Amino acid sequence: MSQVSITINGRKYQVACDDGQEAHLTRLGDYVDKRLDELVAAVGQVGDSRLLVMVSLLLADELSDLYSENESLKSKTDGGTSTARGEEELAVAVEKIAERIENIAAGLEQA
Repeated sequence: MSQVSITINGRKYQVACDDGQEAHLTRLGDYVDKRLDELVAAVGQVGDSRLLVMVSLLLADELSDLYSENESLKSKTDGGTSTARGEEELAVAVEKIAERIENIAAGLEQA
């Protein structure tokens, strides 16, 4: 086990993590600190407990939005209908390009 020192809201915390996860944990700490700084700029220093609750809710909201976006993207491709439709559109486009190339080639042969 490794230990990482992260700073959130001006306070240092020693956090244990698996070996090799130090950089990842440091990035997460930096992100939380950044979001907390934005929150403090908006509402001021309202106490560590309240800030912890508020930043947790902000991060949970971001995560919820990402989950919703992910589900939306999944539902668009479920059943293969969107994928099949996209492949059909691509095939039509390729055929049109092939026709144009053939027309250009025919024009060059005549010249």
